Amino acid sequence: MSTTHNPIIIGVTGGSGSGKTTVSKKIYDQLSGHSISVIQQDSYYKNQAEMTMEERAAVNYDHPLAFDTDLLVEHLMEIKQNQSIEIPVYDYQESTRSAETVLQEPRDVIILEGVLILDDERIRDMLDIKVYVDTDDDIRIIRRIRRDMEQRGRTLDSIITQYLTTVKPMYHQFIEPTKRYADIIVPEGGQNTVAIDLLVTKVRDILSEDGRDTHYNKY
Repeated sequence: MSTTHNPIIIGVTGGSGSGKTTVSKKIYDQLSGHSISVIQQDSYYKNQAEMTMEERAAVNYDHPLAFDTDLLVEHLMEIKQNQSIEIPVYDYQESTRSAETVLQEPRDVIILEGVLILDDERIRDMLDIKVYVDTDDDIRIIRRIRRDMEQRGRTLDSIITQYLTTVKPMYHQFIEPTKRYADIIVPEGGQNTVAIDLLVTKVRDILSEDGRDTHYNKY
């Protein structure tokens, strides 16, 4: 579905396992009735098809350089202009992009979710609302272990090694400092219903002012 208004882009960031996805889903669910979609920064990991599996395994996936940020910026600019984009599909088993893409059509609200979306000034400038999900390190590592073992088939040792060598240091070097750019800091992630309700109310007010009260809702 197309729209005649510029979309509201909400950036949701925080460390791995902070609850970004839960917060994004709750925003999405509460805005049911409007046209809304979620774009994940993880879809924009660089294409590594020309690298060996050993080389791919050595990549620091928590560093800003792991992402094709130029492509993400280009796509956000097109989304801002109500143009459709083809979002890459990242294959976690192969550690590179698949041949598939996902068509993203214009929406009234776009939620951009990712660990480093506030690191790049170009992306920050395109976000209408910037949200930082702030969760204790111990909780985040427990969530990451559960996710990577259940959803990505990884071993406990590999998860812990990666966390200690790259995830934790990169969080403190690149992710946590972006908290200062946030409009809203949400402690406790998806459990903080007050912060989420306030955020949703603000978005609804903007949509109402623009005359976008009831729209088709599709992920």
